[in-house]
Amino acid sequence: MSKSNLETRIGSVRLKNPVIAGSAEHLIDADGVRRALKAGAGAVVVKSTNESQAARDQLQQAEYAVLDDQWQPIPWNASAPRTAFIACRSGLTPQPFEAWLEQTAGLDREARANDAIVVASVILSDLDRAVAMARQIEQAGLRVLELNIGTPYASQSAKGAVSTELLPERVASIVNAVRAAVTIPVWVKITGQSERVPDLADAAFGARADAVVMAGRLLGLIPDLETCEPILGTTLGVGGTWHLPMTCQWLALTRSKLGPDKALIGTNGAQSGLDVARMMLAGASAVEMSSQVMLRGFDLLGQAVTELGAYLDRKQMSAADLIGKAADSRKTFAQMTMRQDNWRNYIPH
Repeated sequence: MSKSNLETRIGSVRLKNPVIAGSAEHLIDADGVRRALKAGAGAVVVKSTNESQAARDQLQQAEYAVLDDQWQPIPWNASAPRTAFIACRSGLTPQPFEAWLEQTAGLDREARANDAIVVASVILSDLDRAVAMARQIEQAGLRVLELNIGTPYASQSAKGAVSTELLPERVASIVNAVRAAVTIPVWVKITGQSERVPDLADAAFGARADAVVMAGRLLGLIPDLETCEPILGTTLGVGGTWHLPMTCQWLALTRSKLGPDKALIGTNGAQSGLDVARMMLAGASAVEMSSQVMLRGFDLLGQAVTELGAYLDRKQMSAADLIGKAADSRKTFAQMTMRQDNWRNYIPH
């Protein structure tokens, strides 16, 4: 696979490949970002920041569990089965904004040597502060900003710590304010906790977002049968390989609504190069991988790039050729061929 065949574009941003290391705890320290770059990711989104002390405190209260397909906690290690997923409470980077900004800007300068991009990430708390941070991010020389307005935790967090925006009008207002403040590309990360995901994306693009990332992790409650209490004591952020069909559905529906010229980034459910291909076929120009890297290690990013390249070789396609191919051939139920009484073949005997 030639390097050019792996290239993709997210609006005006060129990536050497569509595998993005998504924001999470393993990307708080500079060493983690460097390891993601060394593994071969096309871009790395650093752990998010904002001005809220409550959001920083939330990280210090965080707990994490890996569960198997029987909803049982299992050891945290790279050999966990493919069906395993992370359930957790999380928070924002513990660094003060100034230190975070200096580190992130320096890492993006380093990333140029790897033909990659380090993306700054801000989670909305106070809009005026978010706009001010966006300006400082651009002034520091960073090339891309991810504005996360779709964290799953807002309803469970201290008031004002983070944001889960559910109204298109509100999305438009927020993105307009940030977009007016900076000229660098803005990727807007939205929630999956809505039946209006394409409308939220439409609002973001209407406010001149360069790309939309969909869709953030969900809130879930997992009862423990032995203690009869919630695992880790509360509602948790959940996502895993089981969420890939939902992510692909949102990608396809959004592409259908907005057209093929709007850049979408898939997240939540990909854990291999073939999963990256699946999300791209559904309409993504690139795919963020996060919790599976946190669980299995940074080499997973390089493995995903290699696996995607092998798939493209086999299909004699480029990464750009994949985008939206399955979404554009999707039919409605009414368009499907009649199969008289086929349902009888699936009744237990």
